[in-house]
Amino acid sequence: MSTLFSLKGKLALVTGSTQGIGYALAKGLAQAGAAVVLNGRTQEKIDTAMAQLKSEGFEVYGAAFDVIDEEGVKKAIDSIESTIAPIDILVNNAGITVRKKVQDLTYEEWNRVMNVNLNGAFLVSRAVIPSMIERKKGKILNTCSLMSFFARTDNSPYASSKGGMALFTKALAVELGPNNIQANGIAPGYFNTPLTKVLQENVTFDAWVKNSTPASRWGEVEELVGTAVYLTSDAANFVTGQIICVDGGFTSSL
Repeated sequence: MSTLFSLKGKLALVTGSTQGIGYALAKGLAQAGAAVVLNGRTQEKIDTAMAQLKSEGFEVYGAAFDVIDEEGVKKAIDSIESTIAPIDILVNNAGITVRKKVQDLTYEEWNRVMNVNLNGAFLVSRAVIPSMIERKKGKILNTCSLMSFFARTDNSPYASSKGGMALFTKALAVELGPNNIQANGIAPGYFNTPLTKVLQENVTFDAWVKNSTPASRWGEVEELVGTAVYLTSDAANFVTGQIICVDGGFTSSL
């Protein structure tokens, strides 16, 4: 049974993995036995994250590229697969948000969120998929959100991008299923991350989250790891096109 959830011998690329959810997912996959490629736009942040994981005995590599740089993505994926190994697991995690009302958003802000959160996942997936098809195996895990299904005020570009990510996940599952490639999504609830720090510091919002979540607290990023390992392991070989909420019961509560 232990080998069913093992990622030993696999190479995983996790985008946006120098901090927060991405770093936790990268570390979790490494703990399950995978070699992991960390990604970010800043080499310094990648080096810091790599040093920490290497000090804990994990096999990690770094690839600095912007997920919305079409040519940069292609070059990075080609380099990873030619110098390290073919990518067995892709985690599309890179994401940003802009919290403003629709009428206050600039077109540039809207496009930036959509580009990073959704178009970036498309570009990286497109670059990785050919090798997976050739080998007739692979796992793609997309970081979705509760806002893949619901909306909240002042967050329209984020919700729109994550709604798109959920259906992109299903589209990948349908297209890639015949090639023995599974695509799934993980939808975190309200988690303690650098991105949500400002929300946690808002007393009213913090109380709303805790009162709306049956677990009565914010999640810790390490609590996403079990689901991520499951969905990227052989245990989920017949699971595809699914978005699993890890939310402390938030979506079950009225």
